Amino acid sequence: MASGTVAQQHSLPTIDPNKYQPGFGNHFSSEALEGALPVGQNTPQVCPYGLYAEQLSGTAFTVGRSGNQRTWFYRIRPSVMHLPFEPYRTDQHGIVGAFDAKTTEPTPAQIRWLPFTIPTESSTDFVDGMRTIGGAGDTALKNGIAVHVYMATQSMDKRAFSNSDGDLLIVPQQGRLDIATEFGPMIVAPNEIAVIQRGMRFSVSLPDGPSRGYILEVYDGHFELPDLGPIGANGLANPRDFKTPVAKYENVEEGWSVINKYQGELFIALQNHSPYDVVAWHGNYAPYKYNLADFSVINSVSFDHVDPSVFTVLTCKSAHPGTAVADFVIFPPRFEVQMHTFRPPYFHRNCMSEFMGLIHGEYEAKKGGFLPGGASLHSMMAPHGPDAKTVENATTRDLNPGRVADKTMAFMFESMFQLRLTKWAVEHSQRDRDYYKVWQNIPVTFDPSQKDASVKKGSL
Repeated sequence: MASGTVAQQHSLPTIDPNKYQPGFGNHFSSEALEGALPVGQNTPQVCPYGLYAEQLSGTAFTVGRSGNQRTWFYRIRPSVMHLPFEPYRTDQHGIVGAFDAKTTEPTPAQIRWLPFTIPTESSTDFVDGMRTIGGAGDTALKNGIAVHVYMATQSMDKRAFSNSDGDLLIVPQQGRLDIATEFGPMIVAPNEIAVIQRGMRFSVSLPDGPSRGYILEVYDGHFELPDLGPIGANGLANPRDFKTPVAKYENVEEGWSVINKYQGELFIALQNHSPYDVVAWHGNYAPYKYNLADFSVINSVSFDHVDPSVFTVLTCKSAHPGTAVADFVIFPPRFEVQMHTFRPPYFHRNCMSEFMGLIHGEYEAKKGGFLPGGASLHSMMAPHGPDAKTVENATTRDLNPGRVADKTMAFMFESMFQLRLTKWAVEHSQRDRDYYKVWQNIPVTFDPSQKDASVKKGSL
């Protein structure tokens, strides 16, 4: 049985009545009413059905055609029809956008958090339930990233959220997210991800009750598929498996709030109609979702543990070739067949920062302690690797072909930036202060009298 088939078998069931358009980076066209899209031009004097044309730009007008991103909406009311923005929950919300000494602190320590607790003492929606773990850079300069978690207990009720600071990659860990967007609805379940780019308005409902998950925010550029190089034309995350919503509108006049994140602060504006009144749209700047079980795994079939970059789903490139603002990497179910090899992830000091989370199962390099809904951070050049129990097993086991990570999905946000942590994250009650102990009992097996402790690679 192919590894992709096994992974699909172990993916969580997704109940999703919505329709989608397949593809990544396509120029999509979608209309909820036949003929709502103008023919032959973008801004006719009067649009079909009396709609208004509105462009949403994801890149500057003059970006080259290969990288230019924008979408044209045809909507019942222009989105500018709202009251002035006012500060929202100043000094009370959990989002941080300025990573300075006032709000954050640096640490080279290896850090692990037990599962973040979903609040039960109050009702909290997706926006109010966001908490920043850490980040780097400056939203005003469009340079850097932020890592957040969310813990929500109620749906957003006539509230929409929009992020002026960057793109959001959302990883649900518990409970599906029913996400309304200006482009149409999409349901995102654990073991799926959603990407909602800068400026797009959306609302999150919780069909399964309380929900928890992780968010990677990039301030510069957009996520794209990694180059495949000698892998060839196919493999890893295939473009046809990404799904973009189709147009769906509502024409209702009732009180709504639009919350905007701008330079790390929140602002709120009131309006008397739904923001989801887009009847048709076309363009290549659109939200999408992806099922991680569709990832086509590439792995070593001879010897050695390959670098985790081979498991990259999406990347946000920097100005330095081969170095990412952020990579989204997964550790999916797969076969392992390497001979004469220490099969778990190797011990490592990295010039990148590594934030990890666990959606479900047990991560292959940590035997306990790293739990679904929790996280870890190994900062730039911080030593890390498999724990003592994993080392013992990996150095004594029979190296027969087998499976690894079945019924498990761990992931990593990897970034070129050094992250500063918020005080909320550093002082959190779920921080595992004993994390360092997982490496203290790794045995010293050095023996200067015995040079060859195992079969040489050349005997393969």
